[in-house]
Amino acid sequence: MTQISGEKLISFMQEQAAHITFLTGAGVSTPSGIPDYRSLTGVYHGLEEPEYLLSATCLKYEPEKFYAFVKHLYHPDAKPNIIHEKIAEYCRQGSALVTQNIDGLHQRAVTPQMVAFHGNLSDVYCQKCQAAVPVADYLTSDVHANCGGRLRPNIILYEEGLPLQRIIVAEKMVAQAQLLVVVGTSLKVYPFAGLLDAKKLDSQVVVINREAPSRPLAADVLEYYGSAEEIFKEL
Repeated sequence: MTQISGEKLISFMQEQAAHITFLTGAGVSTPSGIPDYRSLTGVYHGLEEPEYLLSATCLKYEPEKFYAFVKHLYHPDAKPNIIHEKIAEYCRQGSALVTQNIDGLHQRAVTPQMVAFHGNLSDVYCQKCQAAVPVADYLTSDVHANCGGRLRPNIILYEEGLPLQRIIVAEKMVAQAQLLVVVGTSLKVYPFAGLLDAKKLDSQVVVINREAPSRPLAADVLEYYGSAEEIFKEL
């Protein structure tokens, strides 16, 4: 990979405003006060791995434990930051977004042409009767008042597969881009990290992050290590 200056990165993004696909992760939302769930200090932190607490097994066999942990992921007072807002503007110009984030801030920034790859915490339903339930009700109790079923957020848990159609749409968004801008993710989670394999041969990839990606990337990938906020403020 080759390092790129902030000025060159901004120039790339302005030139390709209608032909970018953004791939975003938790680092996009930390400026809004939302921590990566692995860094939470909740009830079970240090006792069990977050990956278990957010697994289908935990939800099925220890729903109280799942619920106690997942409530820590909700940040109702968080607002979209400059990164969410600028990406939304670019998507209104023809660009696209695929996000790992489940916090709903890209949606609150009114971002068109986006795929919430792992779902959205704000989308809550009853596992028994399938009815949609307001988030406020879920944060009060994980038992559906109407039928007594267990509520859950419509997010992809560990051990669950992604809907095939969602993967197809995300891959198409990657394949149509002239410029792929990876922001706030070290590309540790699959199949999200594998989306880059769908890119066109002549498309450019730029990684904006505070640490190096966990997977080896092609030699022609450009990297910018620094504040994504500062870059997006200049766009």
